[in-house]
Amino acid sequence: MSSSKSRRLALRQLLLAGRPGTQAELGRALAEQGFTATQSTISRDLKVLGAARVLRDDGDFGYSLRTGPSGAFPGEMIVSVQHNESAIVVRTRVGRAPAVGLELDAMGHDDILGTIAGDDTVLVIPRSITATSRLAEHLRRLAGLDA
Repeated sequence: MSSSKSRRLALRQLLLAGRPGTQAELGRALAEQGFTATQSTISRDLKVLGAARVLRDDGDFGYSLRTGPSGAFPGEMIVSVQHNESAIVVRTRVGRAPAVGLELDAMGHDDILGTIAGDDTVLVIPRSITATSRLAEHLRRLAGLDA
């Protein structure tokens, strides 16, 4: 896993754990985990993850992951899910494929061997060709798309 991908997964975990502070606070928390990141890197990572600056219950601003009705999976970012016998192509809104790819990786689904994300497309590689159709249907349901 690349260092930027590892850093983004760590940042995602911080946000999900309720540490949605300032970028400086997030930078210190990442440093505690061994990641070095400038403010501009954190800002870019927050954008890739689909995080938004929100007003917290305590009246301060912080960062939160945008989630859809199905929970943490960013289904609202997905436009379509198509597959053939050996691969699944997930089309996303422009600029959202990295966030969707990270979520797919973080799911730890047994049938997902790996993902490759571009700007608006995620290539999902199933662990076996027998799982392709079933996995594509599962992803459609997660995204709230008709199967």
